[in-house]
Amino acid sequence: MPTPHPLRVAVIGAGAFGRNHLRVYRELEQAGEPIQLAAIVDINPTAAAEAAAKFNIPAFASIDAALAAAGPFDAASICVPTVHHASAAEPLLAAGVDLLIEKPLAANLADADRILELSRRHNRIVQTGHLERFNPAVTAARQHLHQPMFFESHRLSIFTPRSLDVDVVLDLMIHDLDIVLSFVASPVHEVRAVGLPVLSSKVDIANVRLEFENGCVANFTASRVSTERVRKLRFFQPHQYLSLDFARQDLLMIDVTAASKFIPANPNPAQIAMMEQMLAAQTQTAQPGQHPSAGLSLKKIAVKQSEPLRLEITSFLDSVRTRTTPQVSAEEGRAALALALEINQAIAAHTQRAGL
Repeated sequence: MPTPHPLRVAVIGAGAFGRNHLRVYRELEQAGEPIQLAAIVDINPTAAAEAAAKFNIPAFASIDAALAAAGPFDAASICVPTVHHASAAEPLLAAGVDLLIEKPLAANLADADRILELSRRHNRIVQTGHLERFNPAVTAARQHLHQPMFFESHRLSIFTPRSLDVDVVLDLMIHDLDIVLSFVASPVHEVRAVGLPVLSSKVDIANVRLEFENGCVANFTASRVSTERVRKLRFFQPHQYLSLDFARQDLLMIDVTAASKFIPANPNPAQIAMMEQMLAAQTQTAQPGQHPSAGLSLKKIAVKQSEPLRLEITSFLDSVRTRTTPQVSAEEGRAALALALEINQAIAAHTQRAGL
């Protein structure tokens, strides 16, 4: 079987996200994957020069210059600030380049639709960089889904000046919005939200309640002004409670088939917290096969640990080679963006009602 020709890849943006993409592409290249890291593009000459020196690739101040001097490229990662996603995507798509665009897909729906239209016109693949979709714990949880009816999500981070071009909903919460949308697979019926700016001019902490048309309810809390880092998603479905830790790549499940009375059909946040405390206490003492509480079966689901970004980029490159729909399509990226923007509208309306 002939060896596929190496995919020539460029990275647009030499900031923190861009440097990670460069690192993973180079690691894949060194591991024997048929790719060639070909260029870095950044308007900041210092950042571009540092990345070029580290990865021994040419640097360019613009996409047009890179295409003229180092192209053609087969694929590229767009890792520039969100407001520039559409303007960066346009010349690349027109040049026949498949794209992995960091989340959120765009800053607004008009830009997202522009990206979608260009990808269709030029028959190009666009994958949205919703990294947590590739978290091994999420992959494991997806195999145990059956009618999830209540979600509780917490994504808390310590304040940094990174990504202040967007609010906390588009910066952090959108990860969990995307995952829950893919888990529930039902349209959103109602949105309630509150949020406040704390250390920046945009909303830094937000709490959201979604109700879906199928009756599922999801609560989300996101903060980038926390004193601790928390990335957890917990959900109930008939006779089961699952707790997912993104950072640890852990998935724990309580099966209550024999004692469903211990978990209410529609648990409230206080009951969720009680269950989480009980689960945490059990995991410290329980051994496989034990039943530390009467009627409750605790199980730690096997999760194969791996770096989500490497899995995401590998999946993108597979889509490029096989011309198949990416695991997180541009359409799914648009759906998560649309929901995030609807949440921001609800936050603005609540702020106005509260006179803040």
